[in-house]
Amino acid sequence: MTEPQNDPQRAEPAWLSRALRPVTEVRQGEAVTVLLLTTNVFLLLSAYYVIKPVREALILAMASGAEHKSKMSAVIAVLLLLLVPAYGKLVDKLSRIKLVIGVSLAFAAQLVLFFLAAKAPSLRENLGLVFYAWVGVFNVVVVAQFWAYANDLYQKEQGDRLFSMVALGASVGAAVGSKVAAELIQSLGVEPMPLVAALLLCICAALFWLVERREGASFTTKPAKTAAPSAGDPSPVGGFGLVFRYRYLTLLALFSLVYNWVNSNGEYMLSKLIKADAAAAVQRGEISANHLGDLIGATYAEFFFYVNSAGVLLQMFVVSRLVNRFKLSRAFLCLPVLALGNAAIVAFVPIAGLFKLGKTAENATDYSLNGTLRQMLWLVTSPQMKYKAKQVVDTFCVRIGDVCSWASVVVLVDLLHFSVERFAWISLVLCGAWLVLAVAIGRLYHQLEQQPGKLGA
Repeated sequence: MTEPQNDPQRAEPAWLSRALRPVTEVRQGEAVTVLLLTTNVFLLLSAYYVIKPVREALILAMASGAEHKSKMSAVIAVLLLLLVPAYGKLVDKLSRIKLVIGVSLAFAAQLVLFFLAAKAPSLRENLGLVFYAWVGVFNVVVVAQFWAYANDLYQKEQGDRLFSMVALGASVGAAVGSKVAAELIQSLGVEPMPLVAALLLCICAALFWLVERREGASFTTKPAKTAAPSAGDPSPVGGFGLVFRYRYLTLLALFSLVYNWVNSNGEYMLSKLIKADAAAAVQRGEISANHLGDLIGATYAEFFFYVNSAGVLLQMFVVSRLVNRFKLSRAFLCLPVLALGNAAIVAFVPIAGLFKLGKTAENATDYSLNGTLRQMLWLVTSPQMKYKAKQVVDTFCVRIGDVCSWASVVVLVDLLHFSVERFAWISLVLCGAWLVLAVAIGRLYHQLEQQPGKLGA
């Protein structure tokens, strides 16, 4: 093996770091690595948006496909309950570079298998359910793993500065990936998309290797969880065990659950108001009933465009400056305050246009500021927490939030026949709990950043 580059500053021109400073402060020697990571997460999000239409096409082609979709969040949560501990065992045995490359290539190989299975009529009949569950696991696992690697790679001071740049890749990947997927599907059709996503994952694996060669080759022989177990506990601790053992991680888990519950509730309320607004347009004679779906689709297309565009602009020009000025604890309160305001709009002034405007601001802030802050929260934790506990918080707890939202709709809307205005009250209560959690997490984070060592190290 050739000797790794130990002085990154000699390997990049000075103008490169200066070119990135409109986004955040990038110092000499950091630009190439941060660009590789930004490209990596961009491709990960692009891969997800490439296969997302395939997921929808396969499950909706089934009889009662739409009904199956509403139940799959519980199935995905059960799968993660089984898979997260298995992932933790890999963390104990593999170096970080073998872990991230191996998992990426394993998902790529599975996509090839799905492509082949879709060619067989006998397998295709029920493939929609399997693929829907698989995508639900894939999109949270690979993103959580990427950010665990980035957290492990950077010291806290670097992460505070550079994560807003890396997160820009995710924001642009969400915006561009969906558009590219639409163009590819028009020219190639839906069936080849798993192969396109598999190719993107292989490129991501190569980018991980390049980053490791540049920044972390001296660590490649060590297990991903470099912290040893405590003297009284010789056996490795799993992700769920870490979450229950440390108050900081418990709060992060509760935050992830509540945050996703509120977000899913908001998406449900938005869909109800947009549909009601479109139905009112039909009653007023502005459009025919045959064009109801077209109006709903156009409304959502416009909504997604403004959300993604605003998210990219916030990520490029606002996030790093806002965090530097107000620090994490105050910036962390922005999203729950926005969500609380939007829930109040639905509860008291249920106007689709007003809520759409508020939801645009909320989602754009979520994709930019909140996405960056959620990753910064792990900079004060040990490597095993980054790889093990983060998978629990960012995958299982997220999906449990989906399940809670689905259960809320079933109980309050389907059984008790709540109107959307009355349903919004549950989000008002949850936003209050979210604010309490955000304050507690912010205080603990700043206590931990003052300590010489990392939590659990």
